Amino acid sequence: MFEHSEAFIISSISWLRLIIESIGALVIAFGILVAVIGFIRLLGSKQSDGFTRVRINFAHYLALGLEFQLGADILSTAVAPTWEQIGKLAAIAVIRTGLNYFLMREMNEAHEHPPQPAANPIHK
Repeated sequence: MFEHSEAFIISSISWLRLIIESIGALVIAFGILVAVIGFIRLLGSKQSDGFTRVRINFAHYLALGLEFQLGADILSTAVAPTWEQIGKLAAIAVIRTGLNYFLMREMNEAHEHPPQPAANPIHK
């Protein structure tokens, strides 16, 4: 009885991890699509701050996707982890948390100090 329950829990967690990991990948893929569309629109415009807005918008998607990926990694070690799995999780968590920290810092700086439009030269 106990073995069946444990197998069911492990299987359920594996499926949940796969779903969360897939959601993270989809969020990042959607962010790439939004960024590419935004970049293509910028090519025809003369907005000087448009590139920064596209980058910051993409950073939001990356940060959210990384959060999902980290959650999936945590789930993968939720049931009877080995020391090797814990070590891998720690390394992945440090890398993803570091990436997320720098993305969030850049987003906050962009919101606090938005780029100023370039001055138009005077034409004679």
